[in-house]
Amino acid sequence: MKTLNNISRFLVGIVFIFSGFVKAIDPLGSMYKFVDYFDAFGMDYLSFLALPLAIILSSLEFVIGFSLLFSTRKRLTVWALMLFMSFFTILTFILAIYNPVTDCGCFGDALILTNWQTFFKNIFLMIFTVILFLNIGKFEILWTIKRQWVLISIPLFFSLLLLVYSFNNLPLIDFRPYNVGTYIPEKMQIPDDAPRAEYETSLIYTKDGIEKEFSLENFPDSTWEWVSTENKLISEGYVPPIHDFTISTLDDNDITEIVLNDNKFTFVLIAYNLNKSSIKNIDAINELAQFAVESGKGNFICLTSSLETEIEQFKKITQAPYMFFKTDEITLKTIVRSNPGLVLLKKGVVLGKWHHNNIPSLKEITTEFLENTNYKIENTDTEEEVLASIN
Repeated sequence: MKTLNNISRFLVGIVFIFSGFVKAIDPLGSMYKFVDYFDAFGMDYLSFLALPLAIILSSLEFVIGFSLLFSTRKRLTVWALMLFMSFFTILTFILAIYNPVTDCGCFGDALILTNWQTFFKNIFLMIFTVILFLNIGKFEILWTIKRQWVLISIPLFFSLLLLVYSFNNLPLIDFRPYNVGTYIPEKMQIPDDAPRAEYETSLIYTKDGIEKEFSLENFPDSTWEWVSTENKLISEGYVPPIHDFTISTLDDNDITEIVLNDNKFTFVLIAYNLNKSSIKNIDAINELAQFAVESGKGNFICLTSSLETEIEQFKKITQAPYMFFKTDEITLKTIVRSNPGLVLLKKGVVLGKWHHNNIPSLKEITTEFLENTNYKIENTDTEEEVLASIN
């Protein structure tokens, strides 16, 4: 029984530490996920709680995980674990049935699980949680009470420090499909042998006031009148890592291919919502934009999901010397965890990403990229040639 307890303690502890860590390095991602859930359940008025809940959830998982590993405050830890797992097992079962948000977000972007996968994961962990709970009075106490609280405070302090840093900077580890070094066109492709989405088509017909459902293999005769056609998704098929990246002008002209195939450096300011964008470093951004264009070594554009009136207001306030284009809000939030954030592209490759608190100087940009011969790209046609040129 002692061996089983230790296995349960280490297994659940490691899972909780990993889950808390990937949330702590990407608090905005966790916040966006809470907002998605609030919107899905018609509780968008609670969106202001998204960030505090993201912080609490990450820290709680981190502390529970370390407390299990180091056997601190065992009774309190196991009770907290049981309440935590009971609540989220029930919640994920409800989410699996109704599927309001396709990705649970329990492991951030490090490991994407469906709601059913998350539920079965929780059932698996619940087995070990019950083992720990049933043996709650049989644990051996290794530390004094004072030392146990000191040990608990260390992961709590570390998780909060990590959360604060990650909120004011880009995540330490970028698990999203737009990480530095990514060749965007490659991640937009669907392999020829990839499974395709499968649908079941139902045809609704009516006759003598009676509606009846038919399949494609079972058409009714001409005496029946068609009402509607319904397509039910049976199998989702392969979805490329990047499947929603588009750039369009304010007049809805698609320029995605133009941007991704440009041989020049393209600085892309990502601002999913201009009304919420920080402008404390806007002078550095404007200076970089003017330098890139006037030197002839690069382009500078802004991608946003804001309305044209909001764009005009932002330009008036900031004196922005660059052009604005439209991209989906979720895509922009995925590209960079900063509003605004800066991304450097060349020939479809992500060369750099910066939080608005860390806009690089002109000297850094010039030395590291603009005058760096490693980034000289000629007119290349294949993915291999592009990546070889960048690397």
